[in-house]
Amino acid sequence: MSNPSVPSPSHSVARAIPVILVAGCIIAAINFGPRATMGFFLTPMTTEYGWSREAFALAIAIQNLVWGIGQPFVGMLADRFGTARVLSIGALFYALGLALMSQTSDAGTLQLTAGVLIGLGIAGSAFLLVLAAFARLLPEHLRSIGYGFGTAAGSVGQFVFAPLGQGFIQAYGWQTALLIMAAIVLAIPVLSFFIRGKPAAVPARIGEKDQSIPEALREAFRHPSYRLLVTGFFVCGFQIAFITVHLPPYLSDIGIPALYGGYAIALIGFFNIMGSISSGVLTGRMRKRILLAGIYLARSVVIVVFLLVPPSIPSVLIFSAAMGFLWLSTVPPTQQLVVVMFGTRYVATLFGFVFFSHQVGSFFGVWLGGVLYDATGSYDIVWWLSAGLGVLAALVHLPIVERHVERPLPA
Repeated sequence: MSNPSVPSPSHSVARAIPVILVAGCIIAAINFGPRATMGFFLTPMTTEYGWSREAFALAIAIQNLVWGIGQPFVGMLADRFGTARVLSIGALFYALGLALMSQTSDAGTLQLTAGVLIGLGIAGSAFLLVLAAFARLLPEHLRSIGYGFGTAAGSVGQFVFAPLGQGFIQAYGWQTALLIMAAIVLAIPVLSFFIRGKPAAVPARIGEKDQSIPEALREAFRHPSYRLLVTGFFVCGFQIAFITVHLPPYLSDIGIPALYGGYAIALIGFFNIMGSISSGVLTGRMRKRILLAGIYLARSVVIVVFLLVPPSIPSVLIFSAAMGFLWLSTVPPTQQLVVVMFGTRYVATLFGFVFFSHQVGSFFGVWLGGVLYDATGSYDIVWWLSAGLGVLAALVHLPIVERHVERPLPA
């Protein structure tokens, strides 16, 4: 565990560490921002066109699923051709999807614009690629902190874009709001220049053989701890996607003014800044599997308490703050576990498959929220399902072994 998995950065790279961190964090914030506002478009679009909530929820569910399916392949491209090129192309898809979504007038087209195009764009410009770049560009002792700041930056995007998105909708209408966010996304190709680069074709450690991508994938999926990590991350996606999309309409249903839906999403983003940074620090100081189990269990407790107390504005704000602190705090220890087990050579690819599980969970969280609401007139079933899955995820992470996989050279 004491040997670095990659060589230390050169002196010129070391001097550029602040630039790498700032550029990567801004990219993460921009990527995270518009997609965190999708719940605000549910009411105006379904009202204007007479869609059901399930129709809109299906589009966002497809977005999450396409994002998840695309993430491993995007990771492979980044590991092969470099981060900057992939981020730039992904940002173009993202901006195009947002722009075309503003012109959508039927549910079928919404599945293609808000679903497929934006899903591909988010995958191609995802903050996960930023974290993979941090894993390669930052020295080993700064990686956990870098993961924390990169993840927190996504929350900054959520915190900033939640009120901005709602403000744009109120001031200019939902179509123009989408066009404004599409223009902002186009800053990503410029910023990606500062975190450019691809992994060197060298072994993960001295005395070990190098791998191809198929060999790395076979090794990972044969590893029990990797499979447990993939399974547990499904729950993270389910919980986050359900809350992001369905919390604003849920609050309206229980009599909370719509304004507080924006406040709730923004508050989640604000407290996730502290939660992600704290998680990044703790990732370097304690067992990552224990940290992950504690996060998932705490989420379940927060959800159960929120459901049992009488609904009120203070209870909504407290729930948002508590859930925000736990929101993306799963990412730094999950990312670091991949690096600990397999090194940084194919970190974007291997974490991409972990994240695919996350997005399958996101699909079911968003879609089931819409389906069960239309069937029962309530979100209660999905809330309780989220709490139960959190307990399951806590148990799944406990058997993970935090040890590097040895790849000795043939005798």
